[in-house]
Amino acid sequence: MGPDSCKNKIALITGSSRGIGAAIAKKFALSGADIVLNYRKAGGSSQAQAEKLRDEITTMGRRVLLIQADIASYESVKGLFREIQEKFSRLDYLILNAAKAPFKPIERLLERELRSLVEVNYLGNIFCIKESLPMLEQSGGKIVFISSLGSRFYNPAYPLGSMKSAMESVVRDCSETLSEKGISVNAVCGGIVKTDSFKVLRQYWEEIDLLPNDLFVEPDEIADVVLFLCGHASRGIRGQTIVVDRGLGNSLSHTRKK
Repeated sequence: MGPDSCKNKIALITGSSRGIGAAIAKKFALSGADIVLNYRKAGGSSQAQAEKLRDEITTMGRRVLLIQADIASYESVKGLFREIQEKFSRLDYLILNAAKAPFKPIERLLERELRSLVEVNYLGNIFCIKESLPMLEQSGGKIVFISSLGSRFYNPAYPLGSMKSAMESVVRDCSETLSEKGISVNAVCGGIVKTDSFKVLRQYWEEIDLLPNDLFVEPDEIADVVLFLCGHASRGIRGQTIVVDRGLGNSLSHTRKK
């Protein structure tokens, strides 16, 4: 897709203050889209990073709407989409990137952690899909969910993987039910990316430091595929999860210690 391929389009990227979400936001802005940035908590580092990203994208000549919203709250999600409607009156691309989970085995999760796991990473995404439909139906829009290899490979302390797997099923199902509305739904399953969470992940996965550098994925590589799935060239792809892992999943295995 060229530099003006998304001209006059509006893209919402949830959880876009840093990492993969920020890379996607910049990629769409460089392609001509106006951007809705979303961060979860007011007053923290996420807000500061989101404001910095807003300023960076604004210098590209793009319009940017910065909205604080916790997708785990349906009322907060309703407010998010109400603000988009009031500001832009349309939405073309919904990129479901926001995620939140502790690093610990599922059986050790506290009740509040279990509820947060489901509310943010499953219910929150569905809330966003539901509230986006009026605008996406009008524009013939696209939905892309950001998954990870935890959806299909075991990690000893990655409960988020179960929610990613569940959402890949939602992608498949929504692709069928929303196709009659002209809405495309797909997912991108990213490999290991050196974002903020990587520092924590390496504490629980000792072998990760043994991986060669060429198996680590850059945020831009994931953003490129997201952009592709939102373009005309991907019109024949529906309900699919595209793996972007530099081939890591072809040989990834974990030997459980007895």
